[in-house]
Amino acid sequence: MHPTTLLVIDMQRGMREPAAGDRNNAGAEQAISTLLAAWRETKAPVVHVRHISRAPGSPFWPGQVGAEFQPELAPLDTEHVVEKNVPDAFINTGLERWLHARGMNAVAIVGVSTNNSVESTARTAGNLGFKTYVVSDATFAFAKADFAGVWRNAEDVHAMALSNLHGEYATVVTTSELLSSLEPLR
Repeated sequence: MHPTTLLVIDMQRGMREPAAGDRNNAGAEQAISTLLAAWRETKAPVVHVRHISRAPGSPFWPGQVGAEFQPELAPLDTEHVVEKNVPDAFINTGLERWLHARGMNAVAIVGVSTNNSVESTARTAGNLGFKTYVVSDATFAFAKADFAGVWRNAEDVHAMALSNLHGEYATVVTTSELLSSLEPLR
C-alpha cells in the first residue's frame, strides 16, 4: 500500500493579514506542523499548494509578500509545490497526474479555507476516486455572510463545510485520529 499524500493548502502569509477576517481554529498551524513533522519523519509524500491570484491588488498576486508560504510551514526542497489560480488544487495544475504517476491513491488535506480551497479540492479528490481525509483541526475558515445575508461566524462556516464533505467526498478526522489510523506513518 502506498502512503497517504499530505496536501497542505494555501498556507501563505496573506492568510494571516487582518483583511482576511475573523477565523476559527487558532491551533490549525500547530496541527499542520505536527502532521508535516510526521510525514517528513517517515518520508511520506507532501504536496504544498499555493494560490496565485489573477486579480491585481490581491495579497496573493505574484510577487506580493502575501503569496509567500508561511515560513514555519514552507516546503522543503524535496517536497512538491503546486500553484493554482482557482480554489480547486486539481484544476489546471497537474496534481492528479503527479499523484497517479507515483501510485498515490489517498490524500490528507489540511490548510485554508475549509469552505473554499479545502472543500473544493476534497470534493474533486473524492470524485476522482482518491481516498480523501480532511483534518478538521488542521483546517480553518473565515466568518462570512451566507446567501441570505445572515452573518455566520468562522466556526459555523467551518462546521458546515466539514459537514458537506464527511461521508460523501471525504472522511473528516482530527490530527490524532489520522496519525493513529494510518499504517504507513507508524
